Amino acid sequence: MNPSLQVTGSPTRESARVLTPEALAFVGRLHAQFAARRLELLERRVSRWEELRGGAKLGAPPHPEAKKDWKVAPAPADLDDRRVEITGPAEAKMMINALNSGAAVFMADLEDALSPTWANVVDGQGALMDAVRRTLSFTSPEGKQYSLKDRLATLVVRPRGWHLDESHVSFDGQPGSASLFDFGLYFFHNARASLERGSGPYFYLAKLESHLEARLWNDVFNFAQDDLGIPRGTIRATVLVETIYAAFEMEEILYELRDHAAGLNAGRWDYLFSIIKAFRENPSFVLPDRGQLTMAVPFMRAYAQRLVQVCHRHGAHAIGGMAAFVPSRRDADVNARAMAKVREDKERESGDGFDGTWVAHPDLVPVAKEVFDRVLGGGPNQKHRQREDVRVTSDQLLDTAVAGAKITLEGVRTNIDVALQYLDAWLRGTGAVAIHNLMEDAATAEISRSQLWQWITHGVDVDGSGTMGANTYRRVRDEVVRELRQSITAESRLDDAVALLDELVLGEWQDFLTIPGYARLDSP
Repeated sequence: MNPSLQVTGSPTRESARVLTPEALAFVGRLHAQFAARRLELLERRVSRWEELRGGAKLGAPPHPEAKKDWKVAPAPADLDDRRVEITGPAEAKMMINALNSGAAVFMADLEDALSPTWANVVDGQGALMDAVRRTLSFTSPEGKQYSLKDRLATLVVRPRGWHLDESHVSFDGQPGSASLFDFGLYFFHNARASLERGSGPYFYLAKLESHLEARLWNDVFNFAQDDLGIPRGTIRATVLVETIYAAFEMEEILYELRDHAAGLNAGRWDYLFSIIKAFRENPSFVLPDRGQLTMAVPFMRAYAQRLVQVCHRHGAHAIGGMAAFVPSRRDADVNARAMAKVREDKERESGDGFDGTWVAHPDLVPVAKEVFDRVLGGGPNQKHRQREDVRVTSDQLLDTAVAGAKITLEGVRTNIDVALQYLDAWLRGTGAVAIHNLMEDAATAEISRSQLWQWITHGVDVDGSGTMGANTYRRVRDEVVRELRQSITAESRLDDAVALLDELVLGEWQDFLTIPGYARLDSP
């Protein structure tokens, strides 16, 4: 007899209808089939980094089938036009605003934009069930009511990555896989309901590092569809290319998922973090202030253009990266500058051949849509642009030189400020936070904390301020904390955020801030 899935989390508002015996049995079957392979692949990540650390070169694995002339499955009707996609956490109010925003697609996030408290994870599944059935509503504490319009964005769900556990469930004495838990609950409750409404179970896949991890997802999809009697190929998945390892295996990853693939997305923020993480001990890969790391720098341009080329060669959608600006309704100058930057970013992406793009706020949908409308015209995408002119080499993907690169004291301060504000909010249960007119999530916070670790480790020169070390960090951190204390509320977890950031910046390297952070989340 297979071990069963055990739930240790306390009841939440939605747990009775989400965590049904039948749903948990299905998630248990997924664990019985795939939990061991997941752990093996996570071990492979460690050994692969050790090889890279020892001087091994990154490159695509021998995979001759992936280089042949093949196409991914045709896109479903409601996932063919993806010119503007909006993202946000799987929380009722934000989901309603996103679904109503006029975007073509909404990615409901159970990963980087959702603080994974047990209540958020379970109640987010309840909100997704209502969204699929178009019954989702929300009433604010002030009495304002939110409801869905007739015309909605196509719903896509992002489960947590392979590296994350769900500690409120266990299987065979081990914490459950957050990926299998998130995917399994959504698929069990909503696959048939979404099909009945002319859509389907669509997913975004986060933080893959190899084609073998994509193969695991494909096997999960086939097993899940067979188990529930749903035709194979019903699921569609878009892979976020947000690790340097995946950048070298784009074609192989797409091939493994070809019967379920909907495309690739240039997950720019996690991609930058992945470069820091992979080459953290190599002084040649020290990156400058976060504000200088735009999609216009050469190594990011190479990554983006290669993604378009690979996708269009095989008939898949290429989706551009996140515009993280949050428009200001009080400062016209700030708003104008933000809109100009968004327009420039989207014009670059549409010119490169992307079929759509991401935004983080409903007010950015019109400007992104206008840019892509002008390029796409009456068509749903521009897959006909094969970009045969693109010649991206391995050296270009790894050439992180940035013209005029500087590490400044203001860059140090910004990283500390953003990381502390984000961690404070995340520990209180909020995973998407507007800070200085940018929407921050776990991916952007990862850049801030990893840059601080990298700069201290390598003792970099801080422009005009000497060498970066632990004392510099502590001095600036204390200044930032004093400023933040002037506006904190009784619910603040600033002290816990400081302790966590100190651990991440001054201690041994941590692969993901969400792992030590998860241990600090209060149980409901």
